[in-house]
Amino acid sequence: MICVSMPKGALIRAVLSGLIGEKEASEIEIIANDAQIFDDGKWDIFYRHPTSGFGHDKSQAILPYRRLPNPPTIFFFGDGVSDISAARHADVLFVKQKPNGENDLSTYCTRENIKHLLFQDFSQAIPIVASLVKGEKTVKDVVG
Repeated sequence: MICVSMPKGALIRAVLSGLIGEKEASEIEIIANDAQIFDDGKWDIFYRHPTSGFGHDKSQAILPYRRLPNPPTIFFFGDGVSDISAARHADVLFVKQKPNGENDLSTYCTRENIKHLLFQDFSQAIPIVASLVKGEKTVKDVVG
């Protein structure tokens, strides 16, 4: 049996490198779970925060940036229950619309008055992120 242990974020980094280039991708910090992939296609996930109830408590990944003297703008993309812990900590929260219309994250955000933007795919989100990064719009312009 062959077993490959992937460094954290290796798959994400590979995709980013293909999209924006290796140098640019290397400048992006990726926070992800670890994974082990087996030759039969199965995989095991090693969660960053296994005792949190979320597996990867994404709020724990965001909060250190919130505590910086000049925190960066935090963009967060989510689609479900595992993203709830981080939802209120993002400056711009994108919530993926699911084909069946059910979306626990969107329901939670609406109930808790957490501003969020619905999107179906990244082609809808990229112009919004770009306008903020370029300084053409502010977070308030985008999320209200």
